Amino acid sequence: MSIDGYIDDLDEVRLMLSNQEDFDRVDEVRGGVDAILVGANTIRRDDPRLLIRSVKRQDERVRRGLTPHPVKVTLTGGGGVDATARFFSTGDIEKIIYTPDPEVTALREALGDVATVVGAGQPIDLGVVLDDLGERNVRRLMVEGGGIVHTQFLTAGLVDEIHLVIAPFFVGDRDAPRFTHPGRFPQNSEHPMTLAETRQMGDVVLLRYLQ
Repeated sequence: MSIDGYIDDLDEVRLMLSNQEDFDRVDEVRGGVDAILVGANTIRRDDPRLLIRSVKRQDERVRRGLTPHPVKVTLTGGGGVDATARFFSTGDIEKIIYTPDPEVTALREALGDVATVVGAGQPIDLGVVLDDLGERNVRRLMVEGGGIVHTQFLTAGLVDEIHLVIAPFFVGDRDAPRFTHPGRFPQNSEHPMTLAETRQMGDVVLLRYLQ
């Protein structure tokens, strides 16, 4: 995020908040997880692939009996996801989309066979999501955003570890997307997280917190 807590600006072109060294670090982290989760707004705005870039890391996963890339997961409250988005069209791996129970039938019809659609309550219950992922052998989940999803997981007390990279500039637009939204966070001044690592990577810095 930027120094003032934003994860993007309002320009059509995605704001780069990191550098190549950190992109490689993220790729390494992806290599060690079973699934990657983003919200539907992130798919619409950024059109991410959510794949491991390094062929060596892909090969290492295969040698460990895993798929070359982690399972892709998204949440959507009301559908509206494009079946041609790169989230669905790239990577020969399972894609799972969790949605409120009343939306399941329409979303299955809209997406066809590009993803597995799962009802997760009304509204979406993250406990149901995590239980279902556990039944699918997902033991380590990487939540990559955006701000709504960050807030949902954090306020629910479902985060074990945060990797926060700070870019050396401000965004300064109150309407731009933020790292989190307002909420009641269990990680407050009376129950702070533990700073486990700091790492400078060029002009950005990683802060790794443990719950």
